[in-house]
Amino acid sequence: MLNAVIVDDEPKAIQSLSWELTNFSEDIKIIKTFTNPEDALGFLKTNTPDCLFLDIQMPTMDGFQFLEKLTTRDFAVVITTAYDEYAIKALKHEAMDYLLKPIDSDDLSDTIQKIIKFNSRILNSNKLEKILLDINKKQSNKKITLNTDGKLMFLKTKDILFIQSDGNYSTFFLTKNQKLVVTKKLKDVNSLLPEHEFFRIHNSFIVNLNKVKEFLKTDGYVVMESNHKIPVARQRKSDFLKKL
Repeated sequence: MLNAVIVDDEPKAIQSLSWELTNFSEDIKIIKTFTNPEDALGFLKTNTPDCLFLDIQMPTMDGFQFLEKLTTRDFAVVITTAYDEYAIKALKHEAMDYLLKPIDSDDLSDTIQKIIKFNSRILNSNKLEKILLDINKKQSNKKITLNTDGKLMFLKTKDILFIQSDGNYSTFFLTKNQKLVVTKKLKDVNSLLPEHEFFRIHNSFIVNLNKVKEFLKTDGYVVMESNHKIPVARQRKSDFLKKL
């Protein structure tokens, strides 16, 4: 059973979609509906459904603005709209599918099958990632496992210079001038890294302690082997110096 959330400023539209989902599918359970997108954002900060049905045209915040404000998006997103012109834009915002209002039962059935397949892939990928992480913990030559662009990447910790946060994304700066962007918050990345090698010196940065070349005390920056200058948060300076 898949848990669904519906966000639409029109109560009648929510009622209609709820009726369709309830009467034409035994695979989806509606756990919450919202006419106010701000309330929906608050709910999604602490709850993760399997899918989100999201209206595009809402007066206080349109659907695309809503997606940009999501702190995490570990679920399928289905755009609902009365206008076909939004279809391409919806896909560019990584929506899994879109439905034109009034919603056709056959189209909805196809979308539900896509949601089931989407969640099956996510589940299997997460299981595989956990297995690989468990294996990694037992190895002496440490690597971390990252799920990105539909594939699993294995990074040796010694090849990581530092990681920078960009909201829901983290950029790994690697040796040999390479970069890797993953859809993970910095705090989640931090939990993957060995504590004796890495330190979060700022809300936006984690550094490899073995790659720190200098610490500029007056300026409050570290200089990495790559010559990148990274700020050290004042409240973390003492702990950072103890780690070096």
